[in-house]
Amino acid sequence: QVQLVESGGGTVQPGGSLTLSCSASGSIDSFNNMAWYRQAPGKARQMVAVVSDYRGITYASAVRGRFTIIRDNAKNTLYLRMDSLKPEDTAVYYCNAELRIWGQGTQVTVSS
Repeated sequence: QVQLVESGGGTVQPGGSLTLSCSASGSIDSFNNMAWYRQAPGKARQMVAVVSDYRGITYASAVRGRFTIIRDNAKNTLYLRMDSLKPEDTAVYYCNAELRIWGQGTQVTVSS
């Protein structure tokens, strides 16, 4: 089974930017849906952005206009470009494929 590994998390000031990467151990060509989720302390895991072969790209309302999901099949990598970060974006961010394959997560902290 393909494994997913996230990277690129860290601490950034409000208004800053980060780009997360999700590298797959094999081809992602067969995945119809890939997504980023996040989980803040004490809260449920929530969808951030989805790229679907059938439905295109969907963003959570809280991040629309600030985050960009990019899928690069040639590199077997999914990206999440995050701009204008807010403290409420602080969470562990997870990469997902087909709602059944998860990465280990990467911490994003937005704080001054």
